[in-house]
Amino acid sequence: MRIAFYAPMKPPGDPVPSGDRRVARLLIQALERSGAEVEVASAFRSYDRGDEERQARLMRLGARLAGRLVAGYRRRPETRPDLWFTYHLYHKAPDPLGPDVAAALGVPYVVAEASHAPKQAGGRWDAGFRAAEAAIRAADRIYCLNPVDAACLAPLVKRPEVLCDLPPFIDTAPFLRTAEARVAARRLLEQRYGLAPDVPLLLTVAMMRDDQKLRSYQVLAESLSLLGDRPFQLLVVGDGSAASAVRQLMAPFGDRVAFAGLCEGKDLLDAYAGADLFVWPAVKEAVGLVFLEAAASGLAIVAGRSGGIDHVVADGETGLVSPAGDAAALAAGIAALLDDPDRRRTMGEAGARRAVAVNDIAAAARLFADDLTDLVSRHSKRGGR
Repeated sequence: MRIAFYAPMKPPGDPVPSGDRRVARLLIQALERSGAEVEVASAFRSYDRGDEERQARLMRLGARLAGRLVAGYRRRPETRPDLWFTYHLYHKAPDPLGPDVAAALGVPYVVAEASHAPKQAGGRWDAGFRAAEAAIRAADRIYCLNPVDAACLAPLVKRPEVLCDLPPFIDTAPFLRTAEARVAARRLLEQRYGLAPDVPLLLTVAMMRDDQKLRSYQVLAESLSLLGDRPFQLLVVGDGSAASAVRQLMAPFGDRVAFAGLCEGKDLLDAYAGADLFVWPAVKEAVGLVFLEAAASGLAIVAGRSGGIDHVVADGETGLVSPAGDAAALAAGIAALLDDPDRRRTMGEAGARRAVAVNDIAAAARLFADDLTDLVSRHSKRGGR
């Protein structure tokens, strides 16, 4: 099966790391593991910050690009996709390509992570809102990575069965470590960042942007200030435009907070493996992959409740989830697990089991292999409708 892949928010080849880029790449990997041949159809970005004229211009450019893609596929039939797959569709980043290309070629139009916010109608993103709504109505399958989105999508889809749950996923294998490997990772972190060997290590992995990320760091700093005289140290993995502001927030804690900067590969895996507890307020976030990484690494999690957090952190089983933005409640969760290492360990083990069973890329690949093959077959039998 040939799949044309498109991410209007941010192409998978973008040089700037982000959660959006990460999910796009994971989707491509899962599709390839399912046996599909995936080609990124375009790097065209439709994302807009609320400029109506720019939105209109982007949609016109997108329509012309869609026409060129269709012409190219018709000139070279061997490159024609069996379906079109769009990732992350919403009012700020509508899809000006997929619906037109899929309709012209008579192939299924598939979307992963679509969202519909009726309150945006008539607002700054009205053009994007209407385009996203039209794409949702045209979709033959919408994979919901965050079940919260389904309620607003249901009235728009052409058939109820268009909606399909897709649990967020990562490749859990690199994060699974033996007890001996965890000890070695902890020693490495102690040497690298000057950490104390006998003090519980909290871990945060998050970009430092001047938006809801910074608000989460503010809540985190306030939470740490409420821990009293409990011993703790925090390793912060991440970087970005708000790095200096984050360092200021953490300054009162002195050498109890260490900054690792942006980490990838083995350095990131070692950070997870050597920590004792993962903490992140997740203010106004959807579903953070960092929670899956932490769980797969065997870490108990203390998180703020927002978006689909409850679908990746089982409150009381794999971690503790507090009300969104509530620093006191977050601090209470951190304190409870700092004070109870056995409970912390039990939650971490449960989280690792759950991540492998529910949130591993292999499960997503199996779903794609079965569902998309069936979708293409049924679409063909209906004459491309």
